Amino acid sequence: MQDENKSYPYIHRDLSWLSFNYRVLQEGKDLRNPLLERIKFMAIFSNNLNEFYRVRVAHHRNLLRVGKKTKKELDFHPKTILKNINKIVNKQQEEFTYIFENQLLPELEENGIYLVSAEDLNELQLQFVDEYFDQNLLPFVQPVLLNRKKIKPFLNNAALYLALQLEDKKDGTIDYALVNIPSDQTDRFIVLPSTENKHELVILDEIVRHSIVDLFPGYHILGSYSIKFTRDAELYIDDEFSGNLIQKIKSSLSKRKVGPSTRTVFDRNMPEELLDYLIDIFDIEKIDLHPEGRYHNNFDFFSFPKFGMDHLLNSSLPSLPCHISGGLDKLFNAIEEQDQLFYYPYHSYDCVIDFFKAAIEDPDVTHIKITQYRVARKSEIMDTLMNGIKKGKQITVFIEVKARFDEEANLRWGEKLEKAGIKVIYSFPGLKVHCKLALVIKRINGENKFYSYLSTGNFNEKTAETYCDYGFFTSDQQITREVSRIFSFLETVVLPDIEFEHLFVGQFNLREKINEKIDREIQSAQAGKEAYILLKLNSLEDKEMVIKLYEASQAGVKIDLIVRGICCLVPGLEGISENIRAVSIVDRYLEHARAYVFHNDGDKEIYLSSADLMTRNLSYRIEVAFPIRDKQIKKEILTILEFQLKDNVKGRAIDEKQSNHYIEGLADMPFQSQIETYYYYKRKIKN
Repeated sequence: MQDENKSYPYIHRDLSWLSFNYRVLQEGKDLRNPLLERIKFMAIFSNNLNEFYRVRVAHHRNLLRVGKKTKKELDFHPKTILKNINKIVNKQQEEFTYIFENQLLPELEENGIYLVSAEDLNELQLQFVDEYFDQNLLPFVQPVLLNRKKIKPFLNNAALYLALQLEDKKDGTIDYALVNIPSDQTDRFIVLPSTENKHELVILDEIVRHSIVDLFPGYHILGSYSIKFTRDAELYIDDEFSGNLIQKIKSSLSKRKVGPSTRTVFDRNMPEELLDYLIDIFDIEKIDLHPEGRYHNNFDFFSFPKFGMDHLLNSSLPSLPCHISGGLDKLFNAIEEQDQLFYYPYHSYDCVIDFFKAAIEDPDVTHIKITQYRVARKSEIMDTLMNGIKKGKQITVFIEVKARFDEEANLRWGEKLEKAGIKVIYSFPGLKVHCKLALVIKRINGENKFYSYLSTGNFNEKTAETYCDYGFFTSDQQITREVSRIFSFLETVVLPDIEFEHLFVGQFNLREKINEKIDREIQSAQAGKEAYILLKLNSLEDKEMVIKLYEASQAGVKIDLIVRGICCLVPGLEGISENIRAVSIVDRYLEHARAYVFHNDGDKEIYLSSADLMTRNLSYRIEVAFPIRDKQIKKEILTILEFQLKDNVKGRAIDEKQSNHYIEGLADMPFQSQIETYYYYKRKIKN
């Protein structure tokens, strides 16, 4: 056992997350990626960072305001963490600007795509821009002269503004103003009239820069500089244990847009006197200031025009067919004969939709139950379930309304499903339901027969196109009956009277069962036997788990970690974690599946799960880890995990310095796990 008084290496989760987001930025400068894919990664990096400030930095800012007693209970200093975050982010933003200006823009021009500034517009383009401004933007720019004593406009979250430095034409005095860049009203990138051999674009900001002269007729405009506020997006409802949760969420959502500022982003070329004026008028704290380039909200690069240039994109990997043999009418028979596993987006998501369609059409099906965490805007699954009501099925949908940034969408779906006659259960206070489960009940010869779908990812057709997740169909009654118990708990909030034996379930036995499996590997190592653990995760943050893995390493257990995001454990340290190797893969698809593998004295055990090894997943959520028993499916999962450990193209080593260096392989033998996985499944179909 570990000495409880001893300090062990632990990287703060938010600093580790910034290291992950830098891996995304690396993809933006990786010349092995096609140009438009690199631009997409720049957008992902910016979008990630925006959410990070709205949630995690907001959390630390709130910790600054708590009392001394509460602060003493923390094992870190919020102000120190904030300073470290800002230092890292500012450095990353400098690199972002360099990549954009010195790599991406020149390469775009090499391919005939030009991002034109306001100063470089030709006569025809000037006429186009003037007309565009008058017809599309004029009502929304909202020019405001700033006055320290009288005028303090409210800056909306993530809205773009130009801060202007003005000179009065009459007396030469300096004034300041703001105008809105209405990116919520039109595209951020506007295609300009240009020659046949060129694709010329102007970013919306430049149209506003050019056109604001007429809005301040009594002034010379000395300069215009972009500025943006990021506001606190936390709803602060997780610890509410009483009252009407739905009403609290609806009320909190209305306040999200006006939350306190957590970041002020500004053009690093802004004159100091203008910046000081803005700091004064908006009460900006120095710790919130973040210098960036000429443009903000770079997540808008998601919508960067492609001009039909497919050669600047990744080659297509069409999803492979995954229809369970026999068609809809034989689907449940096929599941009874053998467990079925699919891996999206390598496989089409149609098999999940077919599962629900088959349930709707099968006259013996009486009940359908499903959990929902993040619902697609257009969901064929939800449409199918609503159609099932017309066929006399009893359908229950548990909707987790605390899924951050999807609260409104989930509430809308809940209301729509209720109107269709579906029984909707909303999440309860103090606990999130994060598991991805579905249960179909058939009544055959007077007895109930259960069929389950368990997954590592959401019931979301859209994200299934880019998120790597496992989907597992089974009629194994040991598993399906425990899935039924979970739904009984969600419907009644009454604890099951029978312990979970085959599933690891958050709030019941998840943490304990994982600890038991690790302890068994420790005992094997101590007995001189081979001992091995492989964990594929999004995040590894829970301190108890980190220490438990250190303990296993010190006992001689070999451990491989494949962690996409947060990894608070430090691998490869002599005497502590020398038996632990950790890698991270960032590639065209988002690695989202979780898998736990234990050597078990040669009879390997594999569990797939919705749960990361984070405190919130292990202690404050309903999560599920489910066993894989079919030998062929186990072999398949192990093959994919071995591919990921061998990745020397998109794999990075996680180390003490968080250097994110690519794993080096033989130059003539590149191995890219996602590409290898696709062709592995393609070969399986042919065979």
